[in-house]
Amino acid sequence: MQQNEVAARVRQVIDATGVSDREFARRIVIDPSKLSRSLNGARRFTVAELARIADIGGVDVGGLIGPAAESTNGAPAGTTSAPASGPPPSPSRSPLSAPAAPEGGRPLQIVRETVRLIAERGFHAVRVADIAAACHTSTATIHYHFPGRDELLEAAVRWCMDEDTRRRADATAGSRHAGDELRRLIELQTPRTEQQRRQWCVWLDLWAQAARSTAVGRLHVEYYRQWRGTVADVIRRGAEQGAFRAVDADAAALALTALIDGLATQVLATEPGRPGTDARAMHDTLTAHVDACLTAPTDS
Repeated sequence: MQQNEVAARVRQVIDATGVSDREFARRIVIDPSKLSRSLNGARRFTVAELARIADIGGVDVGGLIGPAAESTNGAPAGTTSAPASGPPPSPSRSPLSAPAAPEGGRPLQIVRETVRLIAERGFHAVRVADIAAACHTSTATIHYHFPGRDELLEAAVRWCMDEDTRRRADATAGSRHAGDELRRLIELQTPRTEQQRRQWCVWLDLWAQAARSTAVGRLHVEYYRQWRGTVADVIRRGAEQGAFRAVDADAAALALTALIDGLATQVLATEPGRPGTDARAMHDTLTAHVDACLTAPTDS
């Protein structure tokens, strides 16, 4: 019953924000399926998740938990308590009061700054104190929302996945010709600008962590399933339009995405202006691959 009561209060917070469940999951940086299972009573919200929900909804954590569900240390029954150093809930907040947090909420701010610092320094060189300073808050606040580095890393990977998916959707919006769409995707993945190089640096660092973290590894697999699926769908449409040859779309997508990853790694290992694989060479190689292996021959 306590679990259902917590879920009902969370549902009230989501409804009050006026956004979809998927968007709310993005703001608290968790898998939408986890949010759905928790709302349906099949999974318990963790203390850290409730802290992030309270922050986005502008409510007290205690208001979400409810007095009947609190244990002696203030944590929901059946969950791990939040760090003792975490910021106490504000008594002035009400269950439906407006959020008073940074743009997108404190959890997203923490994750965005974490990703920025990873791009600059690498994951292992980033301290919680660095993240707190970037967010103009305390280390206790960081731990309050993300008690451990593993949780913060998982949230950073998920945010990067969502941002990459959004950029791909924006880049191909309104495109009807599959050949043009595939070339736009290639352009998007080519690290020409400083921002693109930073994005790739983050991905490389997160890939290395994926080999050591089961949770991040699962996200890595899911991301590539979606990414290759996007490329395969474009190739299938291209074949239907007559722009591409009739090929095994899944196999072609695997080859192309692997080529993108390998070339991008070489570009990042080459300092701009120095001999080696540069962004232009990467783009030309990918275009040549598409022309040789996918583009349908034209009648001469």
